[in-house]
Amino acid sequence: MKKSKILEEILAEVDKHPEIMSRREALKYLSVSPLAASILAGATVGTTTVSASDAKGKIVIVGGGLAGISTAALLKNTLANAEITVIEPDPKSVSYQPGQTLVAAGIWKKSDIVYMTDDYLPKGVKLIKGSVTAFDPANNKVTVDGKEEISYDQLVIATGLVLNFAGIKGLNGVITSSGADNAATKAQVGKDGLHSIYFQDGAEATWAGIQELVAKAKAHTGSEKLKAVFTDPHTPVKCGGAPKKIMYLTHARLQEAGVADKVELTFYPNGGKMFPVAEYHDAILEQFKTRGFKWNYSHNLTEVDTANKVAVFDHHAQVKGKIDPDTGEAEMITTHERVEVKYDFIHVTPPMKAPDVVAKSPVGSEKGWVPVTKETLQHVKFKNVWAIGDVAAIPMAKTGGSIRKQYKVLVDNMVAAMEGKTTLPAAYGGYTVCPLITSIGTVMLAEFDWSAKPTPSFPLDPTKERWIWWLLKVYALKPMTIHGMLSGKA
Repeated sequence: MKKSKILEEILAEVDKHPEIMSRREALKYLSVSPLAASILAGATVGTTTVSASDAKGKIVIVGGGLAGISTAALLKNTLANAEITVIEPDPKSVSYQPGQTLVAAGIWKKSDIVYMTDDYLPKGVKLIKGSVTAFDPANNKVTVDGKEEISYDQLVIATGLVLNFAGIKGLNGVITSSGADNAATKAQVGKDGLHSIYFQDGAEATWAGIQELVAKAKAHTGSEKLKAVFTDPHTPVKCGGAPKKIMYLTHARLQEAGVADKVELTFYPNGGKMFPVAEYHDAILEQFKTRGFKWNYSHNLTEVDTANKVAVFDHHAQVKGKIDPDTGEAEMITTHERVEVKYDFIHVTPPMKAPDVVAKSPVGSEKGWVPVTKETLQHVKFKNVWAIGDVAAIPMAKTGGSIRKQYKVLVDNMVAAMEGKTTLPAAYGGYTVCPLITSIGTVMLAEFDWSAKPTPSFPLDPTKERWIWWLLKVYALKPMTIHGMLSGKA
């Protein structure tokens, strides 16, 4: 096998964890695996791509994260004469966010996931280091930092979402990107047993918190178990599997230390199931039962009393009310119950929302997210506006795996529109993937689309936990993302 840069990066990751897999074992697997072939094929960084279109125009991409930079790179590879500008204030916007779970479990360090945007800006693409403060789609322009107006022929909105910790009473801060200023949030999150992996510093602090929990469990002599609580909010979230991943990994570290029997781990999701796909829901329930986890559906975290280590949930339920005399059907009423839960360790998944500058502008919607036709990623109202990634109003698609499919669809459709074609050629089918880490060394690879059915890429039962998916998650996905997607070639 010819060693591309991606392969070299995979092997470098393997070398960091010889206790799990040797380089020799990894090479043996990679040399015969259809998984490896799908990752490495056509993803050799540094090759020259021949531009396929002479269409001209000014393209502005708002957001320089994975979605924005990957789109910019593929556009640059495709268009010979376009002027492409990315607007992004965070100098570390391309940092590898899926790795935050692994940082929180002590498998990676924060330095393993931090990357500088300047290093991955496609050649020939202009970067404006600022924030869009206004959208004016009627006049095809955006405003940067309240003063500079930038005009466009085509606009891509790839801002991502924001972490609304302030949406929980007792917590502060709204974090606009994983590496952005988080002082207000860090004043509470990342200490005294309260943690969140959803921002870089929080992930690093979570590992310290898990170690503290292990030490506390070792010293614990009481008959009542210590309480570890994991939450999942009432809003859409990016990487919907992450709240469960960190629960599995906390358990793995407790088990490794021989104290898993001293800690009760309980999951509190706002929804009424573990996963939107029935087969994966059933598999996760069995995994929970095997590990002795507890769970309580329909619980939304509304408040945290950090001084007394009490989490407050809204336990909501639908009950039948009065019978309509005309239809004979019962009116459904939502009930609410305040539930207080003591914790020794809590992982908070914050409510998430579209940035206010998007939500409150003409390109936003009542729910905040950018309304697009879900197959084409074209704005429902402004035909030269497109959205991709977490900010787009697309069901079940706030993952990096979704972006890998979306950015190619968006580019194909935008180029067709720039060429004056009346029919958009590409359609996103809703594919997404969640490599659900279930222990240190095993992953369940949950692939699915809008059919809400498993859509496995490989002839293996997708509901089973396997070490080969650990190879994918821990060793292959970061190189594929950083050296493949950010170059527009994977």
